[in-house]
Amino acid sequence: MTLNEMTSSSMFLCRSSSDLPAHHRGRMEDEGFSLPLSQDTFQDLWENVAAPSIVTIPTTSLENEQWHQELLMNYPELPFNEELFNLPSEMASKDSANLSTPTVPVTTDYPGEYGFELRFQKSGTAKSVTSTYSEILNKLYCQLAKTSLVEVLLIKKPPAGAVLRATAIYKKIEHVADVVRRCPHHQNEDSAAHRSHLIRMEGSQRAQYFEDPHTKRQSVTVPYEPPQLGSEFTTILLSFMCNSSCMGGMNRRPILTILTLETQEGVVLGRRCFEVRVCACPGRDRKTEEANSTNMQNGTKETKKRKSVPPPAAAAAAKKSKTASSAEEDDKELFTLQIRGRKRYEMLKKINDGLELLENKPKCKAAAKPECPVPPRGKRLLHRGEKSDSD
Repeated sequence: MTLNEMTSSSMFLCRSSSDLPAHHRGRMEDEGFSLPLSQDTFQDLWENVAAPSIVTIPTTSLENEQWHQELLMNYPELPFNEELFNLPSEMASKDSANLSTPTVPVTTDYPGEYGFELRFQKSGTAKSVTSTYSEILNKLYCQLAKTSLVEVLLIKKPPAGAVLRATAIYKKIEHVADVVRRCPHHQNEDSAAHRSHLIRMEGSQRAQYFEDPHTKRQSVTVPYEPPQLGSEFTTILLSFMCNSSCMGGMNRRPILTILTLETQEGVVLGRRCFEVRVCACPGRDRKTEEANSTNMQNGTKETKKRKSVPPPAAAAAAKKSKTASSAEEDDKELFTLQIRGRKRYEMLKKINDGLELLENKPKCKAAAKPECPVPPRGKRLLHRGEKSDSD
């Protein structure tokens, strides 16, 4: 096709035959082209479209219903689709999850109709363990950023799209209104987008982190996965990204972790709660706290006993012996003295040398009077200068 023919074709598609020049119409008739339908300009087509007037828009419920019925009668092949204005499932689940977060979460266990239950691995109280669980205290002891395995057991399959949500709150009433967050030091060291969250779910790329817009509480969810073949439980991996003693974070305030089974819309199907302590030596702390709890239950709590007052003589003897021993220790202790000036140093050195000589010189015992021989009976003892009667 030549350039003139392409131009003629494009003009034929865009305009009617009446608008074409005479030489183009003659050439199209000669070559056998004909217009099967009458075609108008775009302006004529736009004017023929019947647009509803503003006054015809219904304003009341009765007019709205009549208008809807008339629309269905005129266009029966285009029924009204109610799902047209529904949000996507992901957006709806996120919004419903945020709206379902209460101001103060409930901490009571609720197994529900699915028998929601948690189970922890038995690790003992050795110093080398990174995570251990105390059944006596219902408390998990773990190290910072170390993975803790939690087994989830259900008696029947939950609805499709069910998720597991983990939320941390403070245990004591005076702190329950505060939001549990990481300390500023650990937040600044982390480059993740959810670095302010204390709890993380490891091992899943589908973990989602939420923050309620009203209460500012943070939570993390992961889709529930049915147990694998030959297993009766599903395992999730929890990590706590701050120590319980971190300043600016938990600051030695005990926390609780609430693990819930929820539908995709945020309806709670089951709930379990346990206490968590993030420390450097989980085995040692668990052993100590279990021993203290056992002593309190048995009524053998250690109390400070008053010391018995010794008798005065014994107290004086003890004080004297203590003073003597302390004096001996002071005599044996060496001191270094910094002296400014040579003359002062020589003078103090002479004093020190003299004291050393006095201390090392053996103590001279006082000379005892010589014992005089006792005279025989009837004889008088002569003094110096006296003469005896025989003289």
